[in-house]
Amino acid sequence: MDAYYFTEEHNLFRESLRAFLDREVMPNIDSWEEAQRIPPEVWQKMGAQGFLGLGYPAAYGGSELDFFFDVVFVEEISKCFSGGFAINQMVVQYMSAPYLLKHGSESLKAKYLPGIVSGELISAIGISEPGAGSDVANIQTTARREGDVYVVDGAKTFITNAVYGDLIVTVVKTDPAAGIGGISLLVIDRQAEGVSATKLRKLGWHASDTAELSFDGVRVPAENLVGEEGQGFYYLMGGLQLERLVGAIGAYAGCESALAYTLEYMGQRKAFGRPISKFQVLRHRIAQLAAEVESVKQFVRHCARMHNDGHYAVKESSMAKLLATELADKVMYQCLQCFGGYGYMEEYKIARMFRDSRIGTIGGGTSEIMREIIAKMVIDDQQYQSAGTAPAAPATDLDALLPRLTEKVAAAPRLGSRLKLALGTRSLLIDGTGDANALQAQDGPADCTLSLAEGDFVDLLRGKLDPMAALMGGKLTIDGDMAVAMKVQSLFGG
Repeated sequence: MDAYYFTEEHNLFRESLRAFLDREVMPNIDSWEEAQRIPPEVWQKMGAQGFLGLGYPAAYGGSELDFFFDVVFVEEISKCFSGGFAINQMVVQYMSAPYLLKHGSESLKAKYLPGIVSGELISAIGISEPGAGSDVANIQTTARREGDVYVVDGAKTFITNAVYGDLIVTVVKTDPAAGIGGISLLVIDRQAEGVSATKLRKLGWHASDTAELSFDGVRVPAENLVGEEGQGFYYLMGGLQLERLVGAIGAYAGCESALAYTLEYMGQRKAFGRPISKFQVLRHRIAQLAAEVESVKQFVRHCARMHNDGHYAVKESSMAKLLATELADKVMYQCLQCFGGYGYMEEYKIARMFRDSRIGTIGGGTSEIMREIIAKMVIDDQQYQSAGTAPAAPATDLDALLPRLTEKVAAAPRLGSRLKLALGTRSLLIDGTGDANALQAQDGPADCTLSLAEGDFVDLLRGKLDPMAALMGGKLTIDGDMAVAMKVQSLFGG
């Protein structure tokens, strides 16, 4: 099955990366876990050999490779018996720096991306807060504009790379009264005056630095704004699918590593005069786990192909993250059982793997959140149960809102492109290529299409449906230029 996803170039890259990890990383993992820190030099060595920035533009030092090089990268670093080692660059390459790449100004990209690709800069993503984890809309960290700077006050928690990192892509409220429309992203220098970090003691991931951050009157240059003010929430919604997909890849790769490690032990450990790999109860346990891991791996790789092909696969990525991380907990538990009392000893790597796997069902959206997203897509919205078949549009009073809506669209800043609203059995087309935006009750070609039920669109206009719930719950899907979709609020707001 590997040949279906990986070319000879991918395989050569894997061999090169594996050789580097065997030489530079594996002999040091135990000491890094003990020290609870990874020397920054190892990331710089990885960058120098072209292992970082695989999909990033050559202009910033990247390799401009397809996503399956990233799949290889995540698989291999996840087989090093240290979740703390793997998560460092997973956060940098796939969970924080992509916001700079996709939405940052040219000056921000030029300032930070070369260092990200070379391994000289370590970035973090600051979302979770003491009172707001998965509920991004309720963050309390504020950024008040004062001339050429934003003044940031608030706190973040559970932030990976927050102690020894260099920059934090931070979620802030630039307009607390605007709900999700007041959320923005700022790049904050970790060493800026007013930024402090308290390192957290964790169950697992000991080699990584995780902290609670405090921002006390931190003055951030206005040029550090990522993209447009008030669009941060939508940027996050476009980036979380990659985070979850990468988490799923790391989870199944860790399972494969645990199974291989367990089989090696079972072949050496003897009981009642023979290796324990000969006992049927253990053989069947391993066989069952191997079958489940292979099944999940192939599904996650299918999701990776969707991502590589440009699909915004909310449902599939949520399923991948749910299945892979839940399975990782099961695999580590049952593999540890095969070690008996030795599995409870820190000198055996399975003990660390057991601890490290537990965060998988929590970080990047808990399993409960994943199940709710999937439930809303497969239960509450019928179009996801039958591909290509749209449900009949419910009776709404959209027609009564159209006159006022037409005025709002015309008065909004010029869109500069075409946006289509696919509302079940009818469509609205916003043509923003002329002197002013024009709303037309018709279908037609567009740069971006927002698909949702007519009734849900009316609820959005009236504030009865939260856009976050609509997007993450699958009621609203986006196809096409994400930058166009980000301007929807300016069209309908007010």
